[in-house]
Amino acid sequence: MKNDSGMASYPQLLHNAFLGIELGSTRIKSVLIDGDHRILATGNHDWENRLEDGIWTYSLEDVWIGLRSSFSSLAAQVLERYGIKLKTVGRICISAMMHGYLPFSNENGLLVPFRTWRNTNTADASMKLSESLGFNIPLRWSAAHYYQALMNGEDHCSKVSFITTLSGYVHWKLTGLQVIGVGDASGMFPAGLDGFDIGMLDEFNRLCSEFGSEAPITMPKVLFAGDDAGSLTVEGALLLDPSGNLCSGIPFCPPEGDAGTGMVATNSITERTGNVSAGTSVFAMIVLDRKLQGAYPEIDIVATPDGKPVAMVHCNNCTSDIDAWVKLLVDFMETAGVASAISNVYDLLYASALKGDPNCGGLLSYNYLSGEPITKFDEGRPMLARLPDSKFNFPNLSRSLLFSAIATLRIGMDILVTEEGVNTELLYGHGGYFKVSAAGQNLMAAALNLPIIVYESAGEGGAWGAALLAAYASQKSKDESLSEYLSNRVFSEMKSISAIPDANDVAGFNEYLKAYIRGLEIEREAVKSF
Repeated sequence: MKNDSGMASYPQLLHNAFLGIELGSTRIKSVLIDGDHRILATGNHDWENRLEDGIWTYSLEDVWIGLRSSFSSLAAQVLERYGIKLKTVGRICISAMMHGYLPFSNENGLLVPFRTWRNTNTADASMKLSESLGFNIPLRWSAAHYYQALMNGEDHCSKVSFITTLSGYVHWKLTGLQVIGVGDASGMFPAGLDGFDIGMLDEFNRLCSEFGSEAPITMPKVLFAGDDAGSLTVEGALLLDPSGNLCSGIPFCPPEGDAGTGMVATNSITERTGNVSAGTSVFAMIVLDRKLQGAYPEIDIVATPDGKPVAMVHCNNCTSDIDAWVKLLVDFMETAGVASAISNVYDLLYASALKGDPNCGGLLSYNYLSGEPITKFDEGRPMLARLPDSKFNFPNLSRSLLFSAIATLRIGMDILVTEEGVNTELLYGHGGYFKVSAAGQNLMAAALNLPIIVYESAGEGGAWGAALLAAYASQKSKDESLSEYLSNRVFSEMKSISAIPDANDVAGFNEYLKAYIRGLEIEREAVKSF
């Protein structure tokens, strides 16, 4: 049976459908696709991290409230569109923001509130581990969080038996299995085609034993794209859907991090391809065809969902300050008695940025809501700076906000390109920075001096990438690689928009960046005194 759109009708439709759920920094999104990778339904739940006792966190209660809300809205859309209750799908994939620290005791109790990737209070641990292992261990990684807790003498360390990430935790509770995809694993501890690096893990455990940590810490079992990763338990089905409609027994694929699902969603998992994800944070990923000659604190080495090495430039801050300015403008308009949807204000701000002076007219913006490791900030202070004779107008302000969101990324990319000679001909873009208009895409092209390609599916982000991983695990033929599946079955006819760097914009950004780097001293003084 087929419906009017040419899609198979239920129950065949949903038995052949694949569900991806991603817990992002500001939104928990669910995407359901059919066997041809077309979107059947979506669900969303907005949430925000909290700064509690100096730690950026989300409560586990909020995790489950958000997951249920996102799934419920997707199920409601399925009922509205197809007239049927969502009871089963072909396979599920859980994705979430990478890194962070979720330590559990033998009794499976969380020992301290979830410490997210946004925390930058692990500098001492990061430095010690990087020196001892000869491998950059970023501040965000789970290993750095645990080792910093040991260095701080935190009481909970003696009770830790298991550490995982957010995606690993959710998958565990839904399936009963403590497993993780290699991409997400590589944000906990060095990992690749052979899983966690055993030699480094032995050295890590030795270092931990110096603080009285007697038994090695258990981390999830590392799996790869296409692997089986258990199935939905009865308890897990009720956790996700308390209505009881969702059936147990649905197979899962390995849980992944948002960087991995972003690579899948942009078809950038083969050597010398890359993507840039720009939302609450911003990061560029280049799949390597050779090992880097050196180790750099600004460059993470992580992995694709099928285990290839990736150079990652990650910045903690991107669009959050833009969001704050948009809310301010909406408040102003409401005060003036002018009603306007927030989406219209985003459109105006982004469009105005294209009309600003190439160098933003002398305005400087710093979007540091939190610390920024690449520029060596443990804390941040959002700030706007200008000279008395700067051209202070709305287009220049808008352009400065958008440039500020990606300036630190360019600093990190310069290290990768200059020191290691790692180059790519273009980058695929996705995330909120690219969703509003062509402005984000064009200004990113200017900042990185590279063409930026955005697929028509980019707005669906990592949740769609997670659904693709679920589809791959179920539909791949024998010996069909993930890259072959994506290139031949998903992206071969996908429409895209290209932005080529404009010479004037490139020169303007370079001038802005020089002032931005000099002005970091202003930001440092703000952190000290305010």
